[in-house]
Amino acid sequence: MISLPPSDSDLHAYVDHQLSEADRRVLHSYLANHPEVAAKVQAWQQDAQQLRAALGGALLQPANPALDPGLLRVRHQQRALRRLASAAALIAALGVGGLSGWQARELTLVGNSMPPMTDALQAYRLFAQQGILPADFKVQDNAPMQAWLDRYFTQASPLPDLQSAGFKAVSGRLLSTEQGPAAMVLYEDREGRKVSFYIRPPGPQNNLLPRGSRRDGELQTQYWSGQGYNYAMVGPAGIPL
Repeated sequence: MISLPPSDSDLHAYVDHQLSEADRRVLHSYLANHPEVAAKVQAWQQDAQQLRAALGGALLQPANPALDPGLLRVRHQQRALRRLASAAALIAALGVGGLSGWQARELTLVGNSMPPMTDALQAYRLFAQQGILPADFKVQDNAPMQAWLDRYFTQASPLPDLQSAGFKAVSGRLLSTEQGPAAMVLYEDREGRKVSFYIRPPGPQNNLLPRGSRRDGELQTQYWSGQGYNYAMVGPAGIPL
């Protein structure tokens, strides 16, 4: 049962239809008597609708040039980004209610000569190592994370279950790449070590991947294709993936 006044997490769960029916009725009554909070929730709902349209291919928002300098610094600091033919532009920062208040708007990679799933490695560095943006969705085990992912990637391979290795799914981020909508699910163990699962479509050229692995600096990745998507597992070298 939620407590009143509701927290932002409660409000996000309300927008994303994650509350029980009883909690939803309680919060609905609260919003009816608190128009300022109701207005905030309504704005989040509108942002969530725009996000879903973007992930469906109906909307691609223009780049936010205000973020370019920071990304260029990241680009120079990270070995993977130095190899790119052009800068990787991250367009971020729209609050969306159903996704814990944030959306990674666009992660665009230019060039066709990059090693496989370079964008998965880049996403890990930006979000897992540098923590540039808060998560879109937070959980404490795989089941709700799988349901969240299934909303955006139908008939995809299931999330890897890493609990036997001590890792639990803790957060997810939605991205938009030149190949189409993408997502990164972050796992963490009790020691704070992080690995990620990354999914996106193969792009207009249907660039499906054979199963493989490679190392990039301090990171390693395994990649493969299946069910119409490309996948990658990324983590520090030395952690079995």
